[in-house]
Amino acid sequence: SEDAETAVRALQNHPQGSEACIIGEVLEEPEGMVFLRTALGGHRVLDMLVGDPLPRIC
Repeated sequence: SEDAETAVRALQNHPQGSEACIIGEVLEEPEGMVFLRTALGGHRVLDMLVGDPLPRIC
């Protein structure tokens, strides 16, 4: 989306964000699922963290 690309450009303008990129997308359906694009162009579901007390920081 345009908002995502704007956010990535802002991150890329920061010295520590030069390699920032979009790795997936959040869709309305199915609710609560995140899909990642693979290196080969496929998609896979990003699983919920189990037993890890720290949040995933991307």
